[in-house]
Order: sequence, then C-alpha cells, then structure tokens
Amino acid sequence: MINWILFWSLSTLPLAVTLFFASQILNCRRHKKAAVGFFHPYTNDGGGGERVLWCAVKAIQEQNPDLHSVIFTGDHDASSQSLMSRATDRFGVHLIYPPKVVHLNKRKWIEETTYPHFTMIGQSLGSVYLAWEALTKFTPLYYFDTSGYAFTYPIVRLFGCKVICYTHYPTISLDMISRVRQRSSMYNNDALIARSTWLSRCKIIYYTVFSRMYGMVGSCAHLVMVNSSWTRSHIEKLWGIHERIKQVYPPCDTSGLQSLPLERSVETPKIISVAQFRPEKAHSLQLEAFSVAIKKLDADFPRPKLQFVGSCRNKSDEERLQNLKDKAVQLNIQDDVEFHKNVMYRDLVRLLAGAVAGIHSMLDEHFGISVVEYMAAGAIPIAHNSAGPRMDIVLDEDGLQTGFLAENIEEYADAILRIVKMPEPERLKVATAARRRASRFSEQRFYHDLKAAIRPVICHTSE
Repeated sequence: MINWILFWSLSTLPLAVTLFFASQILNCRRHKKAAVGFFHPYTNDGGGGERVLWCAVKAIQEQNPDLHSVIFTGDHDASSQSLMSRATDRFGVHLIYPPKVVHLNKRKWIEETTYPHFTMIGQSLGSVYLAWEALTKFTPLYYFDTSGYAFTYPIVRLFGCKVICYTHYPTISLDMISRVRQRSSMYNNDALIARSTWLSRCKIIYYTVFSRMYGMVGSCAHLVMVNSSWTRSHIEKLWGIHERIKQVYPPCDTSGLQSLPLERSVETPKIISVAQFRPEKAHSLQLEAFSVAIKKLDADFPRPKLQFVGSCRNKSDEERLQNLKDKAVQLNIQDDVEFHKNVMYRDLVRLLAGAVAGIHSMLDEHFGISVVEYMAAGAIPIAHNSAGPRMDIVLDEDGLQTGFLAENIEEYADAILRIVKMPEPERLKVATAARRRASRFSEQRFYHDLKAAIRPVICHTSE
C-alpha cells in the first residue's frame, strides 16, 4: 500500500516531467544530512503547537546531540538566534543550541484564505508543494512534522527520510462527518450547507473521500505520536497503524506554575481565557456566558473580570479580536473585560497567578494545554464537556473535584457563578486537587515519553 502511494503520482505524469522530478529526488537522497528537520511553517503562532515544537527540539538535542536541528518555516524574519530566544521568552524552553533555519517561500499554498472552498483538500495538497520546497532545499535523515500536514508523508518517504509526526488533532474526524450528517451549523460547516439536504450529501461524499485519502497518507509515517485519548482513537481508526501510534501528552508548564500561591485576591475575581483568537475557540460563547453570569450575580458578591489572553496569527485573527471587543460593548460589559494580545510568557504567568478560574470553550479540543495550565496555576478550570478535557484532564483526583465541564451558555454561566460564590476553603480544596491532577502533564513527562517513543526510530550515532 505504501509503495503504491509513493509512486502512483509520479507514474501518471508525462515521462519528461517524471524524469525531472525523479532526478531531483535522487540527488536529494544522495545528499541527506545528519539532521532532524522540523516541518513547522508557522513559528510565531504562540499556541500549544509551538510549545510542542520547541520541547521536541530540546528533547532531540539532548538525546541525539550528533544530529542537527533544522526548522522549516515560512516566517522570513526568523533566524537561528531569534527562534532560540523566542523558545525561551515565550515558552520558557531553553534549547541547547540554536537550530538551523530553512525559509520557505510557498507558505501561501497552505493558508486557508487561498482556498475559499474545499479548504481541507486545498491546504493538504498545498502542503505537498511546500514540503517539496523544503526537502529540495535541505534533506534531513529524519522529517518531524509538528503541525499535522499528513499529506506530505508520502513525498517525504520518496526523499528517503524517516517520517515522525506529532499529531495534535486529525485533519478530519469521524465527528466532523457525523455533524454534517446531522446538518449542524458550525465554524467548519456553513449554515447554507447545513440547511440544504443536497449540499450536505455532497459534503458527506467529499468528507468521506478525503478521510480515506487522509488514512492512506497518514499510514506512511514511521512513528505517530498523538496528544490525547480522543486524538488516538480517531487516528487509529483513520490511519490503521496501531503499532506505530504512541500517546504522548503535550508539554505543560506545570512545575513553574505550581510554584504560584493558591491564595488569590477575591475583591475582583479574575477569570482568564488563554487561547489563540481562532474561530473554533468559541470566544463569543465565553463573552455571552460571562454576561449572563454578571446579570445573575447577587449584589453581595464581588463583580468578576474576564481576561482574554491570546495570539493573532494573521489579519483574520486580528478582525476576530476586534469583533470580540465590539461584542463586549454590545453586551455592556466592556469595563469588565480585558484583552491581552501576544503577551510574553512571564506576563502570562503573572495573569494566571491572579486568576481564580480559567475558561475554555472549544468543542472537541483535542487536548487542552491551557486547561492544564489553569489547573497547575491554581485557577479552577471551566472547560468544554468533550474530547481532551473530558477524557484526560478534568477528572476527579483522589475522589476530589478538579473543575467544571460545560456545553452551552447557561452551563458556563452557572459554573462561573459557582466559582465566584465559592467559599475560600472550598475553592482552595478544588484548586489543590486540580494542581495535583495537572502534574500528570508536566514537561518532564513529555520529555521522557517523547524520548522513549523516538528511540527505536532515531537510532543515528556519530561516526
């Protein structure tokens, strides 16, 4: 199956074109470098995926010092030193030495704005083009995809590289297909399609075909690391390579955050929301729930403040942030809401240190690093009752509650009220249990599990 995937595309091209591409590939195969190439086109997104990147780079630098670390990025202002500094300043990750940088000029082919329709397949095929650019510029022994571009794996195998990936979430999931069948309108299923039986049937066919393609390309990986039980269950069903899949929880700064005092000021209870300003993060739901909670709050209790902390990747994210600010004005809660964009790591820690609760509202969040960070910092989590938070994170610890799960505006508002009204001894009890739970997802655990997973695959030694 894998050989068919690797060579079918070349065999269908005209002979002259096939010979050209074949000569390019053979030349690159002959000049492979003793390096691990990390395919991460966006090294400035500031999210959990970027933390995984830098922790993975550090882990491999520690375990395989004879291998160079190379970052394939589309950020043209990125340099070896600036990326090393960014890992430290933004995430508190200290790399052993600066990684080599290979700049990519074709990143527009993986941007969703390039494909107003059929976005998934467009971005997936665009990633193949981007991977071709990356590997013809620098061909490593090991290709490490930390961004989820599975369609690149067959072509990477053609270049003779071993394929390792850390999959944060499946590009398509069985849940997505199910929602289209149910005609649910969401950020990835336009209301026009949801209202139309014919369009919904077409989209089901599109999703079904895409999921089978996704399964074939994913099966080309030599090692697949997944970040949660939810992601693992979907990848196992879609890719069918159970023996090559390892569950490695993402790195969370539990040790640093656990040193923060649990006692918090309750004069103005602060509720923090840490997430990139992306549509799936459902920030609007948080604003509406917060507004409902304030209206229900008795005058005897202090008025809370909601703090949004996140990064913007592009103009669309900037517009989304402005829309949230406008919505706060419409709900008449602008004085109770703060927005912190692209903050440094030390500032994030300061904000977490003052929060009594942390809110998270993404449906089917594959894991939920921010939820763990809330718990480690002593902020009681209010997370969506699905996927990672429900299956791995917000679970009882030694029989004690560690947080709240919610699904709609009313449930989120009720959870906010319960925390704001919670007596201090009870809040400390829940926060203490949550902090113990968070220790299961430490950076140290990530380093240990990732090194154990890659050891059978990355077996290079210096000569």
